[in-house]
Amino acid sequence: MPERCAWCGTDPLYVAYHDTEWGVPSHDDRHLFEMLVLEGAQAGLSWITILRKREHYRRVFADFDAERVARYTDEDVARLLADPGIVRNRLKVASAIANARATLAAQARFGSLDALVWRFVEGVPRDGARRTLADVPAESAESRAMSRELKRLGFRFVGPTVCYAFMQAVGMVNDHVEGCFRRREIAAGLSAT
Repeated sequence: MPERCAWCGTDPLYVAYHDTEWGVPSHDDRHLFEMLVLEGAQAGLSWITILRKREHYRRVFADFDAERVARYTDEDVARLLADPGIVRNRLKVASAIANARATLAAQARFGSLDALVWRFVEGVPRDGARRTLADVPAESAESRAMSRELKRLGFRFVGPTVCYAFMQAVGMVNDHVEGCFRRREIAAGLSAT
């Protein structure tokens, strides 16, 4: 059994996410948009709750196609708020639509969502160099700067803690702890086991 970060426990869904996705550098705008929406939806909840709902989120949010989500109407909001397969919080649902629109604006202004968010680490993943889970911060100077800029650009549910979780998820920072087999693999540029 390989050693893993303790936060993923033994739930097969959580382990698969840890082993194949979390911390892997992503430059795909659709995936980046997805993770912004999901990290915002997770605020105040456990990540495993969101992981269990992820496939349903993909279905109801047009596989995170920002162009399609940006066109959602009040009727779509009502449909989503009635759907038990997602987090039925009006502000979180509205933020997903607002974030789709802000993503399109960012793509027009910066060329891509990728170009916008990765500039906060100058395009290079940061090595968190965390010895233990207790060493992992809830936010960083970079996540605070990202939060301010994303809010200025019209994104919602993008506080510094959400931005830091997003940065971890999409590989902008490698916060796999020492001893975790994925820490070494990601540092070596390997995307999955």
